[in-house]
Amino acid sequence: MIFRLRDHGVGLVLLDIEGTTTPMSFVYDVLFPYARARMPGYLRARATEDDLRDVLATLRVEWQDDARRGEQPPDWAHADIPAAARYLEWLMDRDRKSPSLKRLQGEIWKAGFDAGELRSELFADVAPAFARWKESAIDVAIYSSGSVQAQKLIFADLLALISAFFDTSVGAKRSADSYKRIAASVRRAPETLLFVSDVSEELAAAREAGYQTLLAVRPGNRPVEGAERLETISSFEDIV
Repeated sequence: MIFRLRDHGVGLVLLDIEGTTTPMSFVYDVLFPYARARMPGYLRARATEDDLRDVLATLRVEWQDDARRGEQPPDWAHADIPAAARYLEWLMDRDRKSPSLKRLQGEIWKAGFDAGELRSELFADVAPAFARWKESAIDVAIYSSGSVQAQKLIFADLLALISAFFDTSVGAKRSADSYKRIAASVRRAPETLLFVSDVSEELAAAREAGYQTLLAVRPGNRPVEGAERLETISSFEDIV
């Protein structure tokens, strides 16, 4: 299908990352393993830094919450680096959207990008679409569970075309309140925002907040139950 932004009164396109602008394989086969392999050493190297201590204090609260819920996280009897590393690995195994984990992953990825060990991977239609929308006075914003820092690494060559970045500091991606906060932040009526994602639950939350939505059906994405009932696009060339 072709979705015409002006015909729908859209002034800003809000985009998910993995499975929407970026192949799932880049996130799960490149970024996640890179951070996992380097996490213990990164923690040890920064063990005496105040910033890391602050992150680990927040992480410890998350661990306590998981323990109270009976989710059986790994033991963390003492405030030591090995225990923190075991818990972070446990969170990664479950693909948890932990703010502390996402911050640490973002810092590790930054080091990797700075060293030239990581290079961003976007679908080929992303950069041309961003430029086309910008030329038509349509703003572009990003909303991902990854930290804003990590988002900016992925879109390093396109930063001039993106007006705002949002992570889960505004709330969970499956909560309508998060999308309401984003609309308020960009000072736009929700019905003038288009959210594109490969996750139906996220799209449902955005619609509840008043957004227009499109399901991204990209190579390598997981099948979406009920996709036939949603408006879908397979390329950003379909959004004009």
